[in-house]
Amino acid sequence: MPHFEIHASDVAAAKTFYAGLFGWEFSPMEGGEDASYHLIEGRDIGTGKGLTGGMMTRGDATPTAGGPIRGGTMTFEVEDCDARYRWALDNGGAEALPPTDFPGIGRCAYVEDGQGNVVGMITPAEKN
Repeated sequence: MPHFEIHASDVAAAKTFYAGLFGWEFSPMEGGEDASYHLIEGRDIGTGKGLTGGMMTRGDATPTAGGPIRGGTMTFEVEDCDARYRWALDNGGAEALPPTDFPGIGRCAYVEDGQGNVVGMITPAEKN
């Protein structure tokens, strides 16, 4: 798994929490301003470390504290984001985010798996 995401209703508070818990640092991602998207850097997480992470504004109401597992987003590396996205839609998946380019990151898409889960796929940007 090359990438994970944390969704938060209050991104600033969540950044403070995870910075204290794991020593993570955060930087705004170019192109992710609408979702207050921040890339995570930590001891084993970040650019060039094999695993990247992001934090973003939750798209809907905050789940009740202490409730059942509320989920996260797993994003897997694929050779062709567009082809895998089309396959998902043709095989029972539903659109969550169509293929989108993120400068310096890659081409990314998200689909619902038909079971209420969202999964992401990314074709990393070419390294120069």
